[in-house]
Amino acid sequence: MRFVSYRYQGREAFGVVRDAQVLDLSPGIVSLAEALAQWGIDGLTARAREARGTPVPLTEIEWRPPITDPDKILCVGLNYHEHAKEAGMAVPTKPSLFVRFPGSQVAQGDPVVRPWASEQFDYEAELAVVIGRVARHVRAQDAATVIAGYSCFAENSLRDYQKHAAQATPGKNFHASGAFGPWLTTPDEAGPVEKMEVIGRLNGREMQRDSAGNMIFSVPELIAYITTFTTLLPGDVIVTGTPAGVGFTRKPPIYMVAGDVFEVEVTGVGMLRNPVVDEPKSQGA
Repeated sequence: MRFVSYRYQGREAFGVVRDAQVLDLSPGIVSLAEALAQWGIDGLTARAREARGTPVPLTEIEWRPPITDPDKILCVGLNYHEHAKEAGMAVPTKPSLFVRFPGSQVAQGDPVVRPWASEQFDYEAELAVVIGRVARHVRAQDAATVIAGYSCFAENSLRDYQKHAAQATPGKNFHASGAFGPWLTTPDEAGPVEKMEVIGRLNGREMQRDSAGNMIFSVPELIAYITTFTTLLPGDVIVTGTPAGVGFTRKPPIYMVAGDVFEVEVTGVGMLRNPVVDEPKSQGA
């Protein structure tokens, strides 16, 4: 199944996708994250199977990130062997984590914003994992029981700001610099993570491609590690790292500019597509 969050006729909603249309599941529930918290993963899918009503074509909705109100977005740096190699960095022995703010991401089709403060706006295609139930001290072998589904994430970075210090937070959190979507795909439809291909295309040119099976830290390992220090809540998002082929490692470097279009495809999950625009210069900038 695929679940979308959207705005239609001025109302926020979420629903299940059927044949390029969406059936509303949201009356009485504010968001998909709240639905996961109240109904659970099984309850959400049961309601989706029983959903009736008038479907709305996807072409008529205003897309929203699948999870509009996550408590946490945790991102993994340097999680593919080839990416570590191209960056000239040692393969980590523990996951490198940083946080991303909800306001730093946009939805399917919305423009990502290249800030006027930097010209080093790099693309990053990634697989996102959405948590479906409260999770603490989860063993890797049990991780599948807490996953609601998967999505695509453009975890784009401002490379100079990322490298200002040991902490990557500034370069990862410029307003509207990343994207998340188009929907949440349940594990039964998406298939095994190890068979997913993570692909990034800039203006139709394939720049990144690797199997999610080649991640240094697998999704179960990430969930086990993260839940040792924090409690994951329904709707929390883990963004699992980007494959090799990013712009800053190329000679010469390739960075995104206004007019570009970046696509993230995760096989079995979906495709996220966003144009790039320049941030308007504020007075005095």
